[in-house]
Amino acid sequence: MTNTDLKALELLFQRPLEPSFTTRDQGKTVLELPDSFYTERYRNESETLGNRFSQDVDLKIPIQELASIPSLEFAKALGPKKQFSLFNNRHQKIASELISLFLGAPNLRQFVSLSVYCKDRLNPVLFQYAYAVAIAHRPDTREVPITNISQVFPSNFVEPSALKDARQEASVIGKSGERVHIDIPRNYTASDLEDEQRLAYFREDIGVNSHHWHWHLVYPTTGPMAVVNKDRRGELFYYMHHQILARYNVERFCNNLKKVQPLNNLRVEIPEGYFPKILSSLNNRTYPARVSNQKLRDVDGHGAKIEITDVEGWRDRILAAIDKGFVEDTSGNRIPLDDVRGIDILGNLIEASPVLSINTNFYGNLHNEGHNIISYAHDPDGRHKEDFGVMGDVTTAMRDPIFYRWHGFIDSVFNKYKVRLDPYNAAQLGFDGVTVDYVEAKIGKSNAKANTLLTYWQKSSADLAAGLDFGPSADGNIFASFTHLQNAPFTYTFNVTNNGARRTGTCRIFICPKVDERNQPLTLEEQRLMAIEMDKFTAELMPGENTIRRQSTESSVAIPFERSFRPIGAAYQPKAADELARFRFCGCGWPQHLLLPKGNAQGMLFDLFVMVSDYSQESVQQTNTVNDACSTAYSFCGLKDKLYPDRRSMGYPFDRRLPNANLTELVGAFGNMAKTDLRIVFNDRLVDKA
Repeated sequence: MTNTDLKALELLFQRPLEPSFTTRDQGKTVLELPDSFYTERYRNESETLGNRFSQDVDLKIPIQELASIPSLEFAKALGPKKQFSLFNNRHQKIASELISLFLGAPNLRQFVSLSVYCKDRLNPVLFQYAYAVAIAHRPDTREVPITNISQVFPSNFVEPSALKDARQEASVIGKSGERVHIDIPRNYTASDLEDEQRLAYFREDIGVNSHHWHWHLVYPTTGPMAVVNKDRRGELFYYMHHQILARYNVERFCNNLKKVQPLNNLRVEIPEGYFPKILSSLNNRTYPARVSNQKLRDVDGHGAKIEITDVEGWRDRILAAIDKGFVEDTSGNRIPLDDVRGIDILGNLIEASPVLSINTNFYGNLHNEGHNIISYAHDPDGRHKEDFGVMGDVTTAMRDPIFYRWHGFIDSVFNKYKVRLDPYNAAQLGFDGVTVDYVEAKIGKSNAKANTLLTYWQKSSADLAAGLDFGPSADGNIFASFTHLQNAPFTYTFNVTNNGARRTGTCRIFICPKVDERNQPLTLEEQRLMAIEMDKFTAELMPGENTIRRQSTESSVAIPFERSFRPIGAAYQPKAADELARFRFCGCGWPQHLLLPKGNAQGMLFDLFVMVSDYSQESVQQTNTVNDACSTAYSFCGLKDKLYPDRRSMGYPFDRRLPNANLTELVGAFGNMAKTDLRIVFNDRLVDKA
């Protein structure tokens, strides 16, 4: 790969609505297009435009002619100003064909040319999605950083007036170093009259919504088999969303709200309204609102026909299959839902990947069509020409309280399968000769109290310049400040005794809420369903006593703030090779600033649970042994181009019923487990990020 190839590919993430011939990289670089690449609107002006935008730039990158011009007729139905949805079957098919086109480019130079040619002729969100999927999966684009979606389309994440203020600041103040940071307001979607607004800091967090987009980028439902058919993809769909739901329910307890009521009846009114107050980047319209007590209806418009009766039928067939213990493929063969592959089969069937589902015609498209029905609740027959609401877009769906009710139902279907399995037994849970004698978590201050952790508000900034189309191009950093929950970094310390030869253990760390919003004790089954995975890692156990320490910032679940909101441009990229690799690839992962639940002012009590299991029983022999730069958030995102690195079921040991009456009994029965009380204290103060 040449430097200019790399640069050209990076630049296509910037200013997604502007034609490819305009300047990028803060006005320093321009792509020189062949005349045939200009769209009909600009073709007669190609020489004038090329000369105009080539003035005063530092770098001109010539784009090679295409060996053959592709037909883009397949994407014509999705016009440039229409909303693109990964939940829409027709849009999925268009995206799949485009991904295949990008992956089929014979070499890197032709991929660059193909991408530039397509960019100005396709729906911008469709292009950015398919382009990012191709970048993530082509072997010759491993060095290309994928820009965070919040920086490509900031209007999907930021209150609209902040974008107006950002453009004004950039236009009036010429030097970026003299520009003030634009404040994104807090709690702008509802007042405190709405109880659900207590969770806005979680639902509307930029990092949370970026993670949801990036996960679906890494695990698309459609496209070439090599892209879609990843190891344990269906199980990851279940587990990643299960963990989001567990975290959300615990956050509700922190804010004196009861846990989510699953949306298991699509024929009753939905009490939760939602008014998102964000704009679509494509047509500058607000995402439509859903009023309180909205009733769902069949969708018969918007180029789609979805009947609630069909969704109910798919639900009933899936539930019946779980009861029977098998699903049937298109030939009538019975595929058992066993304890090894069952959850993966169900995940691919419920999200209904058309290339992975056992039988799409029979089991349908339960998850996605539920999203679609809810997203069109405000205008189901299209009479008002309103597009879908936030539930129809993976970049915005998690903002809506109904997302968690719908996924509460989806999770209940998965849990029905999990409950049907036998509880874990002693052979599956124990680790002979290994005992966990002591566990603690402690923040870094010298006078800090063990097992008391701290959360607070923090003000941070992200650069919006890459997504501010048609604004000033020169001297381009335009920062917006936003407030988010943050936790003080802490260290786990475990004392583990190994009464045997040297061996390897897997350390599994969870926190489980002890009480609900009414301060009532939770049963073990309730704790199991809300157990939050905090970390998972291997440790060498020497004979005798071992002290294991692990930083919270090393979590296998989360990625640091800097990877969620990476600045644009080479000047901001790390110089060390290993850090540069992580910077480029590790965009998938739960945001580190939400690793801990909020807690409360009094200090909310949790069980800190630690288990050391036998790595020899759960290790995975990788067929691809290339060093993986992006392994930090593998619990939710797996490993790039590799098998999932833990043979155990995701969420083990809390993914299935446990043989004891409560968590204390469980820990007492197995020496390789330990727990201690953990207190999370929320300090209602605002700290600026250093």
